[in-house]
This record gives sequence, C-alpha cells and structure tokens, in this order.
Amino acid sequence: MFGDMSGMMNKLKEAQQKVEETKVHLNSVLVNESSVDGKIKIMLTANREIKAISIDKTLLTDAEELEDYLILTLNKALQKASKINENEMAIAAKSGMPNIPGMDMFK
Repeated sequence: MFGDMSGMMNKLKEAQQKVEETKVHLNSVLVNESSVDGKIKIMLTANREIKAISIDKTLLTDAEELEDYLILTLNKALQKASKINENEMAIAAKSGMPNIPGMDMFK
C-alpha cells in the first residue's frame, strides 16, 4: 500500500510540474484577433496577457466607435485565448494524474 501511495504522490508532483511547465509555455503561444474590417488588431498570449493593439487612424476621431471596436475584438481574442489555455491545462493535468479507481475526473 505504501508503495502505491508513494507512486501516487510522485505522479501528483509530476502533474503539478507539467501544469507549471504548461503555464510557462502558454506565455509564448500568441493569439491574434482582428475586427471584421481589420481596423483593430490585437495580439495576446494564451495566458490572456495583451501584447499589442493596433488601431486604424480612422477610429481615432470617434471615441464611442473605438470603444465598441475594442470591446468586441478584445472579447473575441480573450475567448480564443481562454479556450487554448483551458485545453492545454486540462491536457497537462490529465497527463500527470495517477490512475485512482473511481476518480476519473477528465472524461
């Protein structure tokens, strides 16, 4: 029994290390999103850190229009990044989890 417990603890440590490595990796995964007409371009990491925003000069004369563009495009970019982040983290967590009967949380 103690051998199994030790093995499970090692697997949990490996899972935790894999999750941490995945977090670091996600900092280098870039997500690009543009408004439908390309007037706003946003780049962020899969960890949802904004790296760049490009704004067409024609939007600078109308604050309300610019705000609308930013909200729509940022939300799309954040949704994309979140999806990538969640998928990668689930894979990392599942790959290192010990096989505990009745505890298959990642079906």
